[in-house]
Amino acid sequence: MNKLTIGLGGGCHWCTEGVFKSVKGVVAVKQGWISSESPNQEGSEAVLIHYDMDLIKLPLLIAIHLHSHSCTSNHVFRKKYRSAIYVFNGGQKAESLSTIKIMQKEFDHPILTKVLNFVSFKENKEEFLDYYYKNPELPFCTKYIEPKLKALKDRFQSAMLNETTEK
Repeated sequence: MNKLTIGLGGGCHWCTEGVFKSVKGVVAVKQGWISSESPNQEGSEAVLIHYDMDLIKLPLLIAIHLHSHSCTSNHVFRKKYRSAIYVFNGGQKAESLSTIKIMQKEFDHPILTKVLNFVSFKENKEEFLDYYYKNPELPFCTKYIEPKLKALKDRFQSAMLNETTEK
């Protein structure tokens, strides 16, 4: 296994965790807050994704990420829900920037997602981890996470786990 780590933020970390726990090749997802070297030193909701690069490539992870949240919207919650890719090295940074540039043609408005250097991670409380898979029947999950997963399964069918696959 050729395991790498990337951080992704864009929306509620419960949603982001549920999305990426449903992606083939993702080995583990840690949900919490990521800090970077940006002017906003506070952490924002995000996930750390450990993935097997032999099974899924970074550009596909980024494509799923961009289509799983409002990456073109500069809404009032952007401080809490920063649209970002948190990188661990220069290679990831270059590949992330290149992928965003290529992906722009799939969106009507400019992608606002920032590529930032990872600094630190604070994991969420145990009771909130694996939120979607522990609570799929809760209103938040059925209203917000389930529709995202359906849309992503339609768009990225070969990359998404099927419903019978346990994560």
